[in-house]
Amino acid sequence: MAKEFSRTQRIGDQMQRELAQLIQREVKDPRLGLITITAVEVSRDLSHAKIFITVMGKDDDEDAVKGNLRILNDASGFLRMQLGKAMKLRTVPQLHFNYDASVRRGVELTSLIERAVAEDRKHSDDLGE
Repeated sequence: MAKEFSRTQRIGDQMQRELAQLIQREVKDPRLGLITITAVEVSRDLSHAKIFITVMGKDDDEDAVKGNLRILNDASGFLRMQLGKAMKLRTVPQLHFNYDASVRRGVELTSLIERAVAEDRKHSDDLGE
């Protein structure tokens, strides 16, 4: 019988919580924007972890995203060391930060839907008069 959550999922969830606190408290780079960790995928052998982030606020243009990813990837060794202290793991995975564009796409799709609904209402009001 399979477990409800695999070990890699549990480790990924804990890494997500720990990294969110570490980035907020320990990374002192003033160029770093408001970062949200949306997901962590850990490989089966626990050697690598993909961390998916979004950049909130006005700083979500492409250059700001690349800059934030560069800062986080440069700090990955430090963050990995801090994770090793916080988590009880024999080996801490290599950290690879990636941008998660799903939030931005969701906002764009919502605005498209709202615009289409507004145009549809306007068109039906014009026909009704």
